[in-house]
Amino acid sequence: MDDNKDANENSPGGEDQQETTSHQHEHGDHDEAAAESDEHRVEQELLEEEAHPAAAGETATHEQHEHAGHQGHGAHEGHGEGHGGMHEGHEQMFRRRFFVSTLLSIPVLLYSEMLQEWIGFSVPIFPGSEWINPVFAVIVFAYGGVPFLQMALPELKDRAPGMMTLISMAISVAFVYSLASVVFPTQSAFFWELATLIDIMLLGHWIEMRSVRRASSAVDELAKLMPDTAERITDDGETEEVPVSNLSEGDLVLVRPGASVPADGVVEEGGSDVNESMITGESKPVSKEPGDEVIGGTINGDGSLRVRVGATGEETTLAGIMRLVEEAQQSKSKTQMLADRAAGWLFYVALGAAVVTAIAWTVAVSFDAMVIERVVTVLVIACPHALGLAIPLVVAINTSLAARNGMLVRDHIAMEDARNLDAIIFDKTGTLTEGEHGVVDMATVDGVSEDDALRLAAAVESDSEHMIARAIREAADERDLTTPDATAFEAIKGRGVRANVDGNEVYVGGPNLLAQLDSEIPDHLQRFADEAGENAQTVVYLVREGELIAAFAMADVIRKESYTVINALHELGIEVAMLTGDSQDVADAVADELGIDTVFAEVLPQDKDKKVQELQDQGKLVGMVGDGVNDAPALTRANVGIAIGSGTDVAVQSADVILVQNNPMDVVRLVKLSRASYRKMQENIVWAAGYNVFAIPLAAGVLAPVGILLSPAVGALLMSLSTVIVAINAQLLRRVDLSISELPSGPPDTKAQSAE
Repeated sequence: MDDNKDANENSPGGEDQQETTSHQHEHGDHDEAAAESDEHRVEQELLEEEAHPAAAGETATHEQHEHAGHQGHGAHEGHGEGHGGMHEGHEQMFRRRFFVSTLLSIPVLLYSEMLQEWIGFSVPIFPGSEWINPVFAVIVFAYGGVPFLQMALPELKDRAPGMMTLISMAISVAFVYSLASVVFPTQSAFFWELATLIDIMLLGHWIEMRSVRRASSAVDELAKLMPDTAERITDDGETEEVPVSNLSEGDLVLVRPGASVPADGVVEEGGSDVNESMITGESKPVSKEPGDEVIGGTINGDGSLRVRVGATGEETTLAGIMRLVEEAQQSKSKTQMLADRAAGWLFYVALGAAVVTAIAWTVAVSFDAMVIERVVTVLVIACPHALGLAIPLVVAINTSLAARNGMLVRDHIAMEDARNLDAIIFDKTGTLTEGEHGVVDMATVDGVSEDDALRLAAAVESDSEHMIARAIREAADERDLTTPDATAFEAIKGRGVRANVDGNEVYVGGPNLLAQLDSEIPDHLQRFADEAGENAQTVVYLVREGELIAAFAMADVIRKESYTVINALHELGIEVAMLTGDSQDVADAVADELGIDTVFAEVLPQDKDKKVQELQDQGKLVGMVGDGVNDAPALTRANVGIAIGSGTDVAVQSADVILVQNNPMDVVRLVKLSRASYRKMQENIVWAAGYNVFAIPLAAGVLAPVGILLSPAVGALLMSLSTVIVAINAQLLRRVDLSISELPSGPPDTKAQSAE
């Protein structure tokens, strides 16, 4: 040791080393103290957030927005900092306090004379052992009980008593009475009841926070979808790894097989199947080729893609979805608002019941410990833990289920109203129909097959971008037809197109083309054209070397899902209406095909909301399904506005619910989920409120004449049990079956049918 000492003293830096070591120890002590201070500060912030849920929601929203924008390379380190992170902080705080308080309660229980007498055991007595109960009980109150008092202060300041006020009142009465028993030894001690009451309250709050945290993780799960880095392709063709936050619109990025797409954009090169289920709810991978849009956060399949970035940060689809989910989590349903009011009413009911109990027992047996015990038990039973959890947990699970099924709920009042809809209005084009022309039928002359006619027509239309040309080419592709080469293509304005195919001059066009070519129409083709006209379909003719050889009926194709949707809504007892700017004939043809109840045709965009009002004036609760842009006034006017086909435009502000997939079947899922969620809300309300209605009189002692009395600890246990039952019942909502297979099926023949 002396050698070491001499070495330190004689070495050039010996004194500096000692000073450094001293500073390190001081710095370590400072860090330890700072850590303890930080932990205390965090707990205080959590208690303030618990007392001010609105402020907590704003904080979570801000943190999630930062994550959505990827502020910095380490954005993923904060994954837990949103709703789930906030509730996780609460959960950990109450969990820690529960275990510490429970350990501190063990000596109180062991040295409780009443428990010793009940169970028939004894513990060693030593000088000062009589102070074990009061000392440990006071510590439990200070560590485990004071947080409830802190959370009750804002309720009292706002003159809005609720759950925290009731809990604080119960433990405060027990604490004051217990201290009084020390000063007045003639009174029975109340310490073990106080300790167990606080323990069970902490346990109930821990269970509640864990349940809510698990159910409210939708935003955090969405945030985890976006990668931290991206491979950006430089001007010289090389790749560089950069933080996603550094990407700009117009950058070209490489998405390797199995990697996450770092931003919204358009495929420039490559092909692959992309898993979009986490964004759209679509279970099947979606094929992507050059020109197709991709969504940031989706997972690439086996192919390699080069994507031109179109949106980053707050402008991405994922960020928009996160904002909508946050709005949904912060909004309240009508049932939730009713539950909040009920919690306030319960405070006055409990206070009144406690006063009546005190007076009745005082008159019956005079004022003693029994009276205080009855009053405390009434207050414990009245604590609305179950009532406070009954609705928020169902709403959180509802939001999560909806998001996983491609439904983004912005307003929970509208989501709750969906169960009562009397009528749903669909915008026709792009909702009930594909929104694009398709070949729905065809007829040919003798000697020409349908495949030959389609092959010729597709060849002539190969260079045209007209919607009719695209429809003919798609019809040929669906039949896997090989299209011959066409030359000398020419567009004939107002009539059609012509080209040379296999040495023949071939024309494709409408009636004006036939007039120009002076072609005769065979009788059976004329009948075909007349029938198509009656169905408001457009007819296109195929002419080869001056001879009319085929006719194609073109129309806006009705979605196959539309048949199922209408049938399903009718089985749910909901009237279906259709709104369109098309002619009455076109609208009637679609309505007759689908079995729609009410038709509004030839409606100008600015007048669509008036049609919604017409049904509302009949006393009906009306839902409106539209594209979220052109139908904004009608969506706003409706009781429930549903935007469909907005998968990459999630910032639709006029709709209450946004369906990410362009699938009208989700409207049925929405109604089914709304009804299932409301049933769970009602069940939880009945259980929570019914429990209080039954238990408060029991706690007051109405069955005392037959020897049944509830102690405060047993009352707290029953209350916590009620909370657990409500939480489990809410979780059963996850079992609701929204699959298409469970819905009424459409007509057997779902061959593409339609009307213009």
